[in-house]
Amino acid sequence: MFGLVATNLVRRPGRTVATAIGIALGVATIVALLSIGDGVKRTAGELVHLGQADFGLFQDGLADPTASILPASLARELERRPDVSRATPLLLIVEGIRRDPAAVVFGAEPGGFFARRLVMTAGRRDLGRRRIVVGDQLAERLGIGVGDVLRVKRRRFTVAGVYHTGIFFEDNGAVIDLAAAQRLERRGDDATSIVVELAPGADQAATERAVVRAHPGTIAIGTPEEAARAGANGELVSKTVTIVAALALIVGGLGVTNTMAMAVLERERELALLSAIGWRRARIAVLVLAEGVATSVLGAALGLLLGVLGADALNRVLDVAAVVSPEVTLDTVWQALAVGVAIGVLGGLYPAWRGTSASPLRLLRGGT
Repeated sequence: MFGLVATNLVRRPGRTVATAIGIALGVATIVALLSIGDGVKRTAGELVHLGQADFGLFQDGLADPTASILPASLARELERRPDVSRATPLLLIVEGIRRDPAAVVFGAEPGGFFARRLVMTAGRRDLGRRRIVVGDQLAERLGIGVGDVLRVKRRRFTVAGVYHTGIFFEDNGAVIDLAAAQRLERRGDDATSIVVELAPGADQAATERAVVRAHPGTIAIGTPEEAARAGANGELVSKTVTIVAALALIVGGLGVTNTMAMAVLERERELALLSAIGWRRARIAVLVLAEGVATSVLGAALGLLLGVLGADALNRVLDVAAVVSPEVTLDTVWQALAVGVAIGVLGGLYPAWRGTSASPLRLLRGGT
């Protein structure tokens, strides 16, 4: 059976390749969007775990958590709770570096745990007047080092050090003193988020609920899923992937149906001969379906490769590499292959029925 399927596909290379490429384009789009969606969730999770915090407190009701506004003094109130070990305010400056608009500048208290956990790889952790420390990924991208000048919102800062934390947003960003960030953004005593470290033994879910109850108008975000739901981007990517997957099934299924139907019409006598020598109709139907699935799997495999490359290319074209890093997971691979197999099955149903519905005797006599 497998040898016959392979032979039939090779006999019509042009049609097989054209169908596979059409399916590959649909699968590639799905893979690219899924990988970007997974990247959004992962980086969103890192956004709420800045400074290796357990959760972040943001203003509720916003499509974008980075637009949150909270009083920085809220950190001191949270630290008085028995279930909170430490809390520190952060002010996020988005598009503050003209040379790299995707980089985030963090305004942080020099004595807070966020700033103290920056591992310096060059220079020193100095957040004094007009001083800035830069993530190693951003420093490499901009080609800057200790002693160089970096402009934030048109104000000049001297690079005091380069750090690494292993957190995507932090290593692709920079840190300045919270007071300096508040002056740049004209925020007074405001912060974007309060990042919280739990006391030993404290239950995270219970603490999050208690903090939100005590401070109405806030939302506690402690997991990537919560972060994706809080922002519009993750939801948008998820819905887009669903729509594209449905379109790929429809368009790809029609393509396979057309190709397999044409192949069946050309091979009606061959299929009738198989029936005449003892092949059952079910076996003939399986043969036709197998050819459709094989074509679709070839297209899906090519689509996986194109999708991975396409996601990276899309990131570079949109210049969002400092915000989102595509991530291809096993789930992405299985979903893409499942779509490919589904296209083959759906596209092969009608040709399989057509190939077994005609009378073998009539076809062998020449259709009269």
